[in-house]
Amino acid sequence: MNRTQFILLSALLAASVTGACTAAAQDSFYPRLRANNASMSDVQPTWMGPLIQSDGRLGQAVRFSVSNSNFSGTRTLNYGNGHGISMIVDRRFQIDLDPPSYFRNHSSTHADGFGNAGTQIKYRIASGNAAHGNYAISAVLYHAFGPRVEQNLMLSSFYCPSIAAGKSFGRFAVLENIGGLLPTDKISQQGRAIEWNSTVQMHVTKYAWMDVENNAVFFHAGPLDGKTQNMMTPAAFYMIRRAEWKPEHASVIFAGGMQIATSGYHDFNHNLITEMRFVF
Repeated sequence: MNRTQFILLSALLAASVTGACTAAAQDSFYPRLRANNASMSDVQPTWMGPLIQSDGRLGQAVRFSVSNSNFSGTRTLNYGNGHGISMIVDRRFQIDLDPPSYFRNHSSTHADGFGNAGTQIKYRIASGNAAHGNYAISAVLYHAFGPRVEQNLMLSSFYCPSIAAGKSFGRFAVLENIGGLLPTDKISQQGRAIEWNSTVQMHVTKYAWMDVENNAVFFHAGPLDGKTQNMMTPAAFYMIRRAEWKPEHASVIFAGGMQIATSGYHDFNHNLITEMRFVF
């Protein structure tokens, strides 16, 4: 699937949702749509999805994210941050559509431009709610499309297959995600990598969560062959929802965190991430 197909697929999805809402305003389309998240409460835990890694649960939300990082002394703003819309399409499947992020580079040598558009599919292998083990494990496949003018991320399309898992212990949760970064071309210029993300999370109050996420990248081939980059990301989340909230009701989540380099090699540092999620 190329970027044109991605845009057409996104437009078709948006048109379908809009058309269905219009045609069935008097019916139960929206309640059925938001019941997708509610149905998951019977089969999976209720921890907060981390800022960076994909966790083992299925979810349905729109994410608006911006990051502000320091690349070799140059400040770069990333509008989108690789996130978009996530939809539960089956009791075991979630599909994400992520429009290309826009990079604002405060640099005279590095032009502003867009990153890679992407799509992701997640398959829930096994899970249980608080009464049945409080765990989740899923297989995830992310695909990003090839670059266009003023590319600001990868030089080719790429795949990221991974396994995401987690276990909750009362107010605490431990989440793991391990996978690969596999470009489809120009390997000598950008190499490949193994990514390993770990998160420890605490549900602090009824509406607030805090976690620390560790993001490790092990580079293979290409100019960074043999190098390792490690980031620690403390983050906080706050949920706003109605007083008589139920799992089928919408909510808004505000989140923020900062990636801090802890390895000798790192191509960026002090990456401030702010995000708003509309969970429906």
